[in-house]
Amino acid sequence: MVATKEENIQIIKNGHVTSPQGFSAGGLHCAIRKTRLDFGWIHSDNPATAAAVYTLNAFQAAPLKITKDSIEKEKLIQTVVVNSGVANSCTGEQGNLDALEMQKLTAEKMGVDTNHVAVSSTGVIGVPLPMEKIRTAIHSMNDKDNVSAENFEEAILTTDTMTKHIAVQIEIDGKTITIGGAAKGSGMIHPNMATMLSFITTDAAVEQKSLQQALGDITNKSFNMITVDGDCSTNDMVLVMANGKQNNTQLSETHPQWPLFLQAFQLVSEELAKQIAKDGEGATKLIEVNVKGAPSDEAARQVAKAVISSNLVKTAVYGADPNWGRIVCAVGYSEQPIDPDKVCVAIGDIHVVKDGLPLEFVEAEAKQHLENETVVLNVDLQNGLHEATAWGCDLTYDYIKINASYRT
Repeated sequence: MVATKEENIQIIKNGHVTSPQGFSAGGLHCAIRKTRLDFGWIHSDNPATAAAVYTLNAFQAAPLKITKDSIEKEKLIQTVVVNSGVANSCTGEQGNLDALEMQKLTAEKMGVDTNHVAVSSTGVIGVPLPMEKIRTAIHSMNDKDNVSAENFEEAILTTDTMTKHIAVQIEIDGKTITIGGAAKGSGMIHPNMATMLSFITTDAAVEQKSLQQALGDITNKSFNMITVDGDCSTNDMVLVMANGKQNNTQLSETHPQWPLFLQAFQLVSEELAKQIAKDGEGATKLIEVNVKGAPSDEAARQVAKAVISSNLVKTAVYGADPNWGRIVCAVGYSEQPIDPDKVCVAIGDIHVVKDGLPLEFVEAEAKQHLENETVVLNVDLQNGLHEATAWGCDLTYDYIKINASYRT
């Protein structure tokens, strides 16, 4: 394990969603997709306190509605089941029936309450679920060869080029608490969720209302601060399960170590979000936009989102072109209280704008920074004490190639 900037949080090398005690996971190929694994699951030994946030797209997919209803009823989830390749979105009443059957069959297979099963799908919109393949997959859950966190991580991918996972440990009440996570997402990524699924597990005991509030707050600082292409999908969800296996005193806002838990929770969420942004379809670089000196948190977030969402900024980064005008342009149309005469901009450590006016700089040095795998753009509004960070990626020719033939 390695220490983070918060010395009380340890990152587990090769940590996964099953690193917390009492969780298992797996994945298999059921032929929804041609060759890749396409059906996965996470299971807790006991019902886990659950919280979730969902896409704001008006066309919410059937499995998302089913899962949302179950969590609202029970506040508990024990098994999560996911298929990739078909989104089961815009599929009408049959889509709802298929999602309910998927939930029911999983509950029977795993020996859990039906309302303790979360259902999720990702893939092509408007295509009915191939239920014969889904039924076969559920029947094969927990076959020895299918059980592994790595299989789960692969099974939930669509156009992703890599799996996304992390786990950290902290000490609370003398107990070693672990938080793990897995995610998928590559295209249709934009603030206020994306074509993104993220599953976070912990063996801590956490009060449900506090867990839901924490997830909402942390999502606004992590998953809602990434963008790839400005599109918002129909199936997005972040789901957290806390199974209490470590028997700590239940965590809530009144617990003295609640801030430490929040820091670890946010670290897991931010790292998953950054992995999604870095794996943007066709991307070659991760872009980080830091905004400080804002009059409010909301202003800082909106300015950061405006810059990270700008196609002109993204293409300039791809071409390693230190065209700072595109950055200040995005800042200007963020619809936030900006004083143009105070704005400062830096590309990495190279200051290019001060008090709204251009600075002389060595273009070759700025270009060199823009050729890095991680590009950092810093904006100081000099108009307050609030700050925010957003993440995205460059926009390349390959993005068009991938999405022009997504269904084929």
